[in-house]
Amino acid sequence: MKRQSFVGIFTLLLQVSSILAVPFASQLPNLLDATLDDLRAGLDARLFTSEDLVLAYIARINETNNQLHAVLQVNPDAIDIARQLDIEHRAGRSRGPLHGIPILVKDVFATADSMDTTAGSYALLGARVASDSTAIAKLRQAGAIILGKTNMSEWCSARTSIDLMPMGWSARGGQTFGAYFPDQCPLGSSSGSAVASSIGLSWASLGFETTSSIITPAHANNCVGLKPTVGLVSRHLVVPVANHKDTVGPITRTVKDAAYMLSAIAGRDDEDDFTRKIPFDTLPNYLAACKLDGLKGKRIGVPRGMEKLLFKEVTTDASWGDFWASLDVLRDAGAEVVPNVTIVEMEQEKYNQLPFAVFLPDILSSMSHYLSQLTVNPNNVHSIADLIKFTHSSAMENYQDYGTNLWDLALENFPNGTDSPQFLQDLATAEKSARIHGIPGALSDNSLDAIIMPPTFGAVAASVAGTPVITVPLGKTSSDWPVTVEYPSSPMNFSGPGQPFGIAFLGPAWSEFSLVGMAYAFEQVRGARMTIKPFIQPNTELIDILRAKTSAVERKD
Repeated sequence: MKRQSFVGIFTLLLQVSSILAVPFASQLPNLLDATLDDLRAGLDARLFTSEDLVLAYIARINETNNQLHAVLQVNPDAIDIARQLDIEHRAGRSRGPLHGIPILVKDVFATADSMDTTAGSYALLGARVASDSTAIAKLRQAGAIILGKTNMSEWCSARTSIDLMPMGWSARGGQTFGAYFPDQCPLGSSSGSAVASSIGLSWASLGFETTSSIITPAHANNCVGLKPTVGLVSRHLVVPVANHKDTVGPITRTVKDAAYMLSAIAGRDDEDDFTRKIPFDTLPNYLAACKLDGLKGKRIGVPRGMEKLLFKEVTTDASWGDFWASLDVLRDAGAEVVPNVTIVEMEQEKYNQLPFAVFLPDILSSMSHYLSQLTVNPNNVHSIADLIKFTHSSAMENYQDYGTNLWDLALENFPNGTDSPQFLQDLATAEKSARIHGIPGALSDNSLDAIIMPPTFGAVAASVAGTPVITVPLGKTSSDWPVTVEYPSSPMNFSGPGQPFGIAFLGPAWSEFSLVGMAYAFEQVRGARMTIKPFIQPNTELIDILRAKTSAVERKD
């Protein structure tokens, strides 16, 4: 046979094998709802690669970001990282379930790479750190691909109160919107993380919370949000709000996926003293908690008079019918529902007084500590006072409209930050009150495994005590639900037709294993997420990437 004929036949065989190698679309996970198990199975079956996943997610980001502004920055090295992890995978070297899985992270997690970490502000653009934050380092060690940084409420809404500066807005990223009805408020401050997870811009996202910043955006965007006990996950090299109350947690589409991510990031860290409080030497296997009988025999409390507690909030107003109906779901799954649980601290007046005496001083000291760890600090910001000056002077920070009222209050009232006897006294008072009159006290007094609430209430109630919360999709508003604008200054709608809402499970400190089990069992019975579809969603799927790759091979040949 002539060499030319042989080469022609060989080339034809290669082309045919490439075409045949493209799986049917039905064999591939739908990225809107894909779980880690779905993605892992496809990668392990060689149906697609991590590079394919990265390309698909980047395309999905590009398709929606002009409308939703969920992603602040895509990692320019993500494709190269994926290729390296694909090489490891083909060689049989696996780092674990997250190997080659793309994740987005809130723009507060410092990364020692080519990406910026700015909390949404130009003040930190170009700043650098010596190493990855501990949470990021653990994700990389587990094989995850840091796909990029998500938009957020600038400075985690610690610069200015949310009635003056819209949730989900940052100077660098603009205004994030939810995907479920026009101009949807995403809530905050982990706004972009929740929106990105909700419509499949990555497998999952990493969030950060002081008071409600994981839980409320997760509940408003049809996601699972898990806020761990303060100290279960290291906050080292995370742009802070208040060190005594900050925590790191996942925003995912399923409870099981939240358990996967928590398993990767939890644990002690010499760089974060709060992690020394972890009461077990070996972390629980959070994945093992995901069982259908997770509610069986559990005592679950329902607070008395919740409709009158804390504050009115339109998303919560929409959820009451489904919330009360969920009690039957709990009972049918084997739980004992305990009604009329009293939570003294949730009276609005008492709640609002004590935490601010803790929150505002902590803002000053926590930020100064983080800024002191920058190895490159192009805008020479070393304190909240410096950040106020920068915000005043930079037109891009929109000081004229949004101001810096929380920072101003902190400086005016607590100039010494946490370095004062008064702070320690106020902190001790707040934490004692939370233990006795807050969530821990109510759980203990009534021998409860958990308390359920609408997520906005639950996140606030658990913040003082630093105890864990998990929210699970519960339902959505009706198709004729009216559009509501909460604040005149906001460009967003706070409620509208087809808006998701969740239900929150609150437990005592270090009870994440139990909470995951209860939330998983509820999720499996309720199945709410799959019934709620976004108003805006990307189009690109893995089959599009695989077909494009095959076409490129054909054109090259």
